[in-house]
Amino acid sequence: MTLVTLVFLALLALGVPVAMTVGMAGYAGALLAAPAPLAVTVQTILHQIDSFVLLSLPLFILAGALMETGGIARRLVRLAVALVGWIRGGLGMAVVAAEYIFSGISGSTVADVSAVAATTIPGMVRAGYSPELAVAIVSSASAMGILVPPCILMIVIGSVASLSVAALFTAGFLPAVVMALVLMVYIWRLAGRAGIAAETRPSAGELAWAFWDALIPLGMPVIIFGGILGGIMTPTEASVIAVLYAAVVGVFVYREIKWKDLPDIVISSAVVTGAVGLLLGAAGVVSWFLTVQQLPATLITLMTLVPGSSLVFLFATAAVFVFFGAVIEGLPAVVILLPSLLPVAAGLGIHPIHYAIVIVAAVGIGLFLPPIGVGLFIACGIAELSVDRATRAMLPFVFVLSLGLIIVILVPWITLVLPRLLNLL
Repeated sequence: MTLVTLVFLALLALGVPVAMTVGMAGYAGALLAAPAPLAVTVQTILHQIDSFVLLSLPLFILAGALMETGGIARRLVRLAVALVGWIRGGLGMAVVAAEYIFSGISGSTVADVSAVAATTIPGMVRAGYSPELAVAIVSSASAMGILVPPCILMIVIGSVASLSVAALFTAGFLPAVVMALVLMVYIWRLAGRAGIAAETRPSAGELAWAFWDALIPLGMPVIIFGGILGGIMTPTEASVIAVLYAAVVGVFVYREIKWKDLPDIVISSAVVTGAVGLLLGAAGVVSWFLTVQQLPATLITLMTLVPGSSLVFLFATAAVFVFFGAVIEGLPAVVILLPSLLPVAAGLGIHPIHYAIVIVAAVGIGLFLPPIGVGLFIACGIAELSVDRATRAMLPFVFVLSLGLIIVILVPWITLVLPRLLNLL
């Protein structure tokens, strides 16, 4: 295990791409633990990505890309501003609300932060928010939005851990509400201290027009989640509907996607899908090595010796995934660690759905953890702002998001009540 760790850290320090770093570390483990290391490595990679559930990954990625350029995000932001923009700090709150709605449509954190940042940051700066604060609000809202289904990370967790994707999707709604409310309270207080004025309260007609303009985008989550939770379609089938819906809306209804744009959108989505697939396959080799080395049994033995071990384990898990979410992103971290950690959680009496949602929330924070979170880099790039300048403004939001995560950890009911009501557990 020491050799695998050294290979991983050395390659990561040299700037080798994460997928190759993880793959070489896994192959080093196979050299130690398998009579035919190359055969085991190839077989494990193929087995890791050979999953019906994972068929939805490229489709949700494509759907997110279509929505990002099809005018959907802009209409949802206008609706969110009409709903809460008139409250003190309402424009920042509207970003959180818009992220909640848009994330529930796109399924991709990269698409979320790209579309929402491009749509909202200029308006926030004009309203009196500093560029640093605007980036911090968009980044923290996107970190919360990873909990709102459909979520690519939840699909991967469902495949790796053999958990119901429908249950994971349903379980994410209320924890996202908790973290969104905590963010909104902080933004309200922050706006009061900074003297940022509220937007004009919209008339009933303006509010009705905002709803009407966003009616078509709002129809997508109704169709997707109604179909999944009603047992009409699987998440994989729902991803097909998402692509068709986004394409029809962007090309024929809003006409903001031109036919000449479609090949580039499909190619960029295919590139992202290939990168994700390579990461998943390579990470599966490391996960196989850790299982062969009996890491789960060792962890169970250690954790049973710790007082209050279930809570300690949950907080330790959250810290680990915040760190790895920033350093190597969430997907490889989940594939590498979850198969070893899930049996420990089960042995400590932690519900697997609750445990998975804690991991998703922690990864969301890690993706925007300054100064290395990849999501923060995307938001700063769109705002043409250096990460150094955004870091100071982002740190209080990381603390607020962590407070929301602590509430989710301490109150499992928040995660489990909806899946239980819908008989998904």
